[in-house]
Amino acid sequence: MTKYKRLPEEIRKAAEKFDDAIVNKNLNLVLECFADDCEIELLGLTLFGKDGATKWFYWMYRHIKSLKFIPVTIMAEGNTFFEEFIVKGILRNGDEFTSKQSEVLVYENLKVKSLRLYFDRLDFADSIAHGFTQKAIIKQVIKKSQEGLA
Repeated sequence: MTKYKRLPEEIRKAAEKFDDAIVNKNLNLVLECFADDCEIELLGLTLFGKDGATKWFYWMYRHIKSLKFIPVTIMAEGNTFFEEFIVKGILRNGDEFTSKQSEVLVYENLKVKSLRLYFDRLDFADSIAHGFTQKAIIKQVIKKSQEGLA
């Protein structure tokens, strides 16, 4: 993949393998990318080990039927990889969604030791909300959170 061509070769290959495993919904390959004692941070929670990685994987695909990553910014230094990206996908109900996210991966022996995933909860909630009431409540919370900025 050309999106990683400027990164150190080993980190590029590890990051590419990880992304491809996620996009292809290959849990076994995703788990191969993680260290046994890994940590995954998202939504204010920390998941531990391959059991945590499995929980994260199933949580993601409980909501999402398919996805693809569109890179925005990619950087690597030493054993740390940073990527800002756009996720485009299809939810289980058939709706399409778009979410801007970023991740920081720290590698140890080319295995993900730490994954920190950042995304706007309201953006994601708006994407998976069903029905008029849920969508209206989320829109109001988004509007309130932006008060005074625009």
